[in-house]
Amino acid sequence: MNGLRVLELGMPGDQRTWLTDLVLSGAKTATAGLLELDYEAENEPLEHLGEHLALIDNTGTRVALLEITKVEPTPFSAVTWEFAQSEGEGFRSIDHWREAHARYWAGLGHKVTDSSTVVCLTFRLLNDQ
Repeated sequence: MNGLRVLELGMPGDQRTWLTDLVLSGAKTATAGLLELDYEAENEPLEHLGEHLALIDNTGTRVALLEITKVEPTPFSAVTWEFAQSEGEGFRSIDHWREAHARYWAGLGHKVTDSSTVVCLTFRLLNDQ
């Protein structure tokens, strides 16, 4: 998309709409990817500090430009509460975050262990178009 890599949040449909709206509202400033699933399986390099990404919606339309402010590969068991809160999804605790993410990735066929590498991405919204 104009030379930019894209960021598609969650699964297509209601989940993607909800997550995209959280970014556009400013509530969501981070997202987590599973190294094995989102990067290695797709032969995709990690994002880098300062990289710009096109946030796209369910229709494949760019809805925002994001700038990566932090990239932190982290063992699943070491993801912090601070990071979980920055995802803006209303997690009640770090255990709630872990449970929700393990369930999500298991639904995609990837069992998560404490040592599974999660790529913790933090970003800022540059514009909404």
